[in-house]
Amino acid sequence: MNDQDLFNLLALLKVDGVGDIMGKKLLHSFGNASAIFKAKSVQLAAVDGIGLVLLKNLKDKTIFEKAEKELEFIRKNNVNVSFFQDQNYPERLKHCFDAPILMFTAGNIDFQNKKMISIVGTRQITSYGTDFCRKLIEDLAPLDPLIVSGFAYGVDIVAHQMAMDCNLQTIGVLAHGLNQIYPRTHKKYMAKMEENGGFITEFWSDSNPDKEKFVRRNRIVAGMTEATIVIESADKGGSLITANMANEYNRDVFAVPGRVTDKYSQGCNNLIKTQKANVLTSAADLIYMLNWDIEEKPKSIQKQLFVELEKDEQKIYDFLQKNGKELLDIIALECDFPVFKISGILVNMELKGLIRPLPGKLFESI
Repeated sequence: MNDQDLFNLLALLKVDGVGDIMGKKLLHSFGNASAIFKAKSVQLAAVDGIGLVLLKNLKDKTIFEKAEKELEFIRKNNVNVSFFQDQNYPERLKHCFDAPILMFTAGNIDFQNKKMISIVGTRQITSYGTDFCRKLIEDLAPLDPLIVSGFAYGVDIVAHQMAMDCNLQTIGVLAHGLNQIYPRTHKKYMAKMEENGGFITEFWSDSNPDKEKFVRRNRIVAGMTEATIVIESADKGGSLITANMANEYNRDVFAVPGRVTDKYSQGCNNLIKTQKANVLTSAADLIYMLNWDIEEKPKSIQKQLFVELEKDEQKIYDFLQKNGKELLDIIALECDFPVFKISGILVNMELKGLIRPLPGKLFESI
């Protein structure tokens, strides 16, 4: 995208009443932002949702001054800009109807990584949540996932830190412009994050971290990833909003269960109870539910001779021998195992060379 096209897009987004949905309608109708500003009122009025107020706002010349100021900031700070129709825009986010038209990024980010997950949760993370988050990312590290979070206190920063410790790419989705960082105490992590990952935001350089912007930020966290994981949450909170958005976008959602008496497990337990999230007890659950191990294995596994099977393994093996290929949920149902338990059993059976996973959450005996 050249500077003139970017300038016109910035001006369009500064029009009062033009959000991401209306902006996409206009771009679809006229092809580009420049054509929108050149269009006659009668042509603009033909677009669904355009009224007299918006027609007037589209003729407001002050938007170009604001666009020029933001363009200067972008140039001066070498900000990368992603247009929602470009290849350098997060692929999954493109399919969200309310995805930002423009995204501003800083760092060394590769959106082509297919294994992208978001990890969210309370800002008052407990030792239980910290230990689980670290262990989860450590166990997932061989599969090289990209870890997305909101760079906030608690679960967010623990996830970012552990991703960096495991040399994984990690992205912080911000609720403000790239001219600042919130919270300020996390500024010390910025340089390392930008070495392998970085920051993205839809907000301009004059945007402050206001409360409502965090809710808007959450849709990016949910939309750009394959799955959203809630580590800990009270019965209300931003992470539950993110989980609900992920469900609306038809993404997988996982929640870590906890004791019913624990304040910061109530949200996760409710997600599981209302079937809005899968139970997550280990990396194995995530790997199998997302079929990550199908695409690329670090080494081939050969079937061992004279394998001694545990009672549970024998039951599953006999079932697959009799029925052939079968879905994970059906295996769990017919063999009378909860899904969270059967995932770990299947991992051990694969390592023994007894079964293999197939696309679509199918498994077969070898």
